[in-house]
Amino acid sequence: QVQLVESGGGLVQAGGSLRLSCAASGRTLSDYYRAWFRQAPGREREFVAVINLSGSRTYYTDSVKGRFTISRDNAKSTVYLEMNNLELEDTAIYYCAAAPPGARFPALQPSEYHYWGQGTQVAVSS
Repeated sequence: QVQLVESGGGLVQAGGSLRLSCAASGRTLSDYYRAWFRQAPGREREFVAVINLSGSRTYYTDSVKGRFTISRDNAKSTVYLEMNNLELEDTAIYYCAAAPPGARFPALQPSEYHYWGQGTQVAVSS
């Protein structure tokens, strides 16, 4: 009954910036943790960033700290990922996800998230 749709992916040169969006439909997810994961070819799905219900707390994987910013707009049921100073290693399909009320923070494992988008491709070139 909940659909998550990512957008904003594309091809960008190393050092560039990109902003991803993930909109929810069907019902509001303002009471859910919202997160971004990514998966590169041949790699496991990897946690990137998470934001709590109010947006007052965030957590990032070490490799993106200082470069990526997660934010949310609960009125639009949308979460964003601002990616700056992109690196070749950031190339992946990026997925948004939502964890239900009662989940721990930060929730870092894919199994902790109940809803997933279909992904949006981010390709970083040199």
